[in-house]
Amino acid sequence: MATTALVDPETGLTQAQLAARHGLRVAGERPSLTEYSRRLWAYRHFTAAYANAKLVASYSNAKLGQIWQVLTPLTNAAVYYLIFGVVLGQNTIPNFIAYLTTGLFIFNFTQSAVLAGTQSISGNLGLIRALHFPRACLPLAATLTQFQQLLASMIVLVGIVLVTGEPITLAWLMLPPALLLQALFNAGIVMVVARMGSKASDLKQVMPFILRTWMYGSGVLYSVKLFDRLPEWASTLIQFNPILVYIELARYALLEQAPLLNESVTQLWLVAFGWAVLGGIAGYVYFWRGEQEYGRG
Repeated sequence: MATTALVDPETGLTQAQLAARHGLRVAGERPSLTEYSRRLWAYRHFTAAYANAKLVASYSNAKLGQIWQVLTPLTNAAVYYLIFGVVLGQNTIPNFIAYLTTGLFIFNFTQSAVLAGTQSISGNLGLIRALHFPRACLPLAATLTQFQQLLASMIVLVGIVLVTGEPITLAWLMLPPALLLQALFNAGIVMVVARMGSKASDLKQVMPFILRTWMYGSGVLYSVKLFDRLPEWASTLIQFNPILVYIELARYALLEQAPLLNESVTQLWLVAFGWAVLGGIAGYVYFWRGEQEYGRG
């Protein structure tokens, strides 16, 4: 049965026409992508402050505080070195300690960001329902928090690289832009999993298994030359694994004799840039399209 719109007896206009006349909008309506980006930029200080608060709060109950930013990846590196370097004999790789820690620290940046991003919406429903702000602030804050932790890890990594005999070269200048490209890629992926996690609460249970598989397929713990044993099409496909690309760039920058799956540095940069742009833009648009859904239901 058709319904008729209510008409205001004084003006003769429907409710929709009255709302349009006075500039009223539907509560929670998704703004245009341009307007959303403008609002997000206006809230950049909120995003940075929230990221800093999350970083401090994550270690507030630990006696060693933020020192765990460094101790955690170092402990992981020690365990993996014992297993893969000593037991399985992967220490035939030149400077395997630096090779291993570089891969672990770079991969951990993406892994930690994705895990935090999965719950960035579902874990902040009280904040979302209480305040009006672009919801993309939350996954971006999760990425920024992990980026700050990465910077602390890089100080330790540089120390490990120097102590294990690697010289300082001009190639080290490649590391900062490589990390920035990875951060852009991470931001896009985090926004994707943030939207997915807002609807599927079980995603946080599944994500560790996905990330563990991704780690084993990224040459973090062993020589990437082992991928040469795969069929040619599979080896070629793995060369476009984004995390492997960022790890290879970091290893190329810091280590003189690191084995690389892709010897073409130009191709590494092109793939790294492509993933940063594609992942960042696609993730942002995907998250924006669900803006009106967050915090409801």
